[in-house]
Amino acid sequence: MRVSRPQQPGGFPANMPSGPSYSVPVVPIGTGQKFAGGAVEESFIENIIRFNKGKLGTFYFTYQGNSKWNAMVYHGRIETAGRDHLIISDPSSGKRYLLMMANLDWVEFGERINYPQSAISPDIKASLTTTE
Repeated sequence: MRVSRPQQPGGFPANMPSGPSYSVPVVPIGTGQKFAGGAVEESFIENIIRFNKGKLGTFYFTYQGNSKWNAMVYHGRIETAGRDHLIISDPSSGKRYLLMMANLDWVEFGERINYPQSAISPDIKASLTTTE
């Protein structure tokens, strides 16, 4: 027996979510974009968050299509980060949060942000001029 779903205009099932959908690009950890001269850029958000593991931050999230809580602010310490998620812990409450990167808007820290430094090829380095 075959069951069919009611169709909306455009051929989509009536019970499909109508809000925008987001996807996180799948990029293997430890890979980056290669530039001329052999330089590799690894400034993906999860790498930057990993470089700041243990720091307290304020994390701003939005959730499209949610009428009850479309924006949330979390305060906590970075425990770890993956390609599509972030785990933080709130030292005041002891709660831990598993949060999706697709909903992350920005992060604020009360101290310097650690950033992964890419190696600059000798050819590019030689062409740079510096001022003092």
